[in-house]
Amino acid sequence: MCGRFAITLPTDAMAQLFSATPANNLPDVPNFNVCPTNQVHVVLGEKDVARRLVSMRWGFVPHWYKTPSDGPLLINARAETLAEKPAFRVPCRERRCLIPVTGFYEWTKDDEGVRWPWYISAEAPLALAGVWQEWSQGDEVKSTCAIVTTNANETVSQIHHRMPVVIDEEDWGLWLGEQGHGAATLMKSAGADLLSFHQVDRAVNSNRASGRELVDPL
Repeated sequence: MCGRFAITLPTDAMAQLFSATPANNLPDVPNFNVCPTNQVHVVLGEKDVARRLVSMRWGFVPHWYKTPSDGPLLINARAETLAEKPAFRVPCRERRCLIPVTGFYEWTKDDEGVRWPWYISAEAPLALAGVWQEWSQGDEVKSTCAIVTTNANETVSQIHHRMPVVIDEEDWGLWLGEQGHGAATLMKSAGADLLSFHQVDRAVNSNRASGRELVDPL
């Protein structure tokens, strides 16, 4: 799964990287401890339409929820069942997105059950596969998203059995729907040599923690 991440790329750099027009309500960066239900940066695109960099709630809300907390908090969507689950089967065909991150966290437990966090990143920012949904109830409207996950590669499997789907730059347009069909072929583990990891301080276990030191090697 992916339950926490960091994004340190400035907004203008993000917009330039993805050739996207930024909205005026984007979350503040840097953020070294992005948590579920936070607003996150999301790249949207479709055929013959300029890409947009927008803000969405991390925590997908299906259209049948009466409130955003009416059911399980859907921060992740499994690639293997994406096309089958009622919440995701339409979005996976029509509403795919990219979620920029600098790195993400996973946890292991020691013999005493203590949770130890690890920070996983690459040499460049990552574009994670996502799906999104606009939820509304009366006058309340929320744009929401979830990160698509798959089986961990050889590197990440040392820590956790799942990992986010990372979309390579040459495939961004295909995932976003700008280049026709074939996005399903992209839902696979990243190469083992793309990512590296190191242990970080347990301070990040708190969703109130912040600061650059959260990603420093322990």
